[in-house]
Amino acid sequence: MKDMTTGKIMNSIIGFAVPMLISSIFQQLYSVMDTLIISRFLGPDALAGVGSTGQITFLTLCIALGMGNGGGLIISQSFGSKDMRKLERTIVSMSYIMVLLAACMSCIGYALSGTFLQLTKVPDNVFNYSLTYLQITFAFSGGVVLYNWASSILRSVGDSRTPLIALILSSFLNIGLDLLFILQFKTGIAGAAYATVISQFLSGFLCLIKVYQNGLLHGFRVRPLPDLQNIWLVVRTSIPSIFQSCMISLGGISVQRLINSFGSDVMAGYVAASKVDSLAIQVILSVGNALCVFTGQNIGKKDYDRIKEALFKSRLLMLASATLIAICAYVFRYAIISLFIDKQTHPAALAAGAEYLSIIGIAYLICAVMQSYQNVIRGAGDVNTCMVAGMTELAGKIVFAYLFAPLWGATAIWISTPFSWACGCIIPVVRYYSGKWKYKIL
Repeated sequence: MKDMTTGKIMNSIIGFAVPMLISSIFQQLYSVMDTLIISRFLGPDALAGVGSTGQITFLTLCIALGMGNGGGLIISQSFGSKDMRKLERTIVSMSYIMVLLAACMSCIGYALSGTFLQLTKVPDNVFNYSLTYLQITFAFSGGVVLYNWASSILRSVGDSRTPLIALILSSFLNIGLDLLFILQFKTGIAGAAYATVISQFLSGFLCLIKVYQNGLLHGFRVRPLPDLQNIWLVVRTSIPSIFQSCMISLGGISVQRLINSFGSDVMAGYVAASKVDSLAIQVILSVGNALCVFTGQNIGKKDYDRIKEALFKSRLLMLASATLIAICAYVFRYAIISLFIDKQTHPAALAAGAEYLSIIGIAYLICAVMQSYQNVIRGAGDVNTCMVAGMTELAGKIVFAYLFAPLWGATAIWISTPFSWACGCIIPVVRYYSGKWKYKIL
């Protein structure tokens, strides 16, 4: 556990962000390895099929992720103010909520997998790949819920190292199981799905063990049944985040539907580029998440000057990182995408992925600004503002993509991301300088 209310600001933020960054890189790395293995050994159609399930899976996980974020905010503020009784009760209440959510997600997601794919107009040549992968990941979604529950507790009390170790181990396991199931046992897409869910359960159990060792489950001994007041606080705090995430995911599904309409080459190019995008953006997201926890702990002590300085320094760090990433993404775009797609057999898919990568790289500069202000607002507990900002971002993305895709083709879809981030910047920036976020302590 790490107290961020004392000591040098950047040492606290970087010290927390680096393990989180490495864990995020490993998390994305095994996703990239999944993509590489599927693309090379099962073909572009299988790659497009798996890629088309991403937004659907994320939509169903938004509730669990939102609950983890909401509970984590309460835990970080309780830890900062040394209110251990509230911290323990929050963990107990959050645990019951997560168990219920895992069960509902597995049953509903599995039953409606085919319907989801039909709504997003997945092409016939990749439909079976998508259905197999989606049903398996839904059936065993308890692993990712367990990991997000346990890791959010640990990060809220300043431990970003344990989730790192858990993800490193699960990443290597996932890659090994991918190769074993696909190459040795010839299980195809199903093998890739099983490798993913097994590794997720491993990372979840490792984090759970650390939560137990740190005495953070002591609340179950004192009061094993959930506290209705704390349940409502977790739910109330989580609802804006859940709503925002679900709306953004629905927007992503809407955009994915538009991408699907351009055929499997554009779908495959987008999947390859988005995997690289997910990996490259982790520097910005990790610093932003560290800033969120930092704000949560320090607002418990009402140390606003410390938060202000942290915002300024974190923003500079994110902008510097974004600049470097943008240059690399543009210069090496074809070389990077060619790792996933053979330029001789699928040149159109390669071109689509390279174009997306060059555009999204430049957009990281906008994302850096958005993430810096938004995470201060979120860490302060001003979740409604973050929700409104997310809705603005979503509206910008959908309107731009659908308005200009008939004119510019898939290029309009790629440009819709920086446009939506620019829209999402406005509200948190205005809210921060209004000072009203200071009075949203949970």
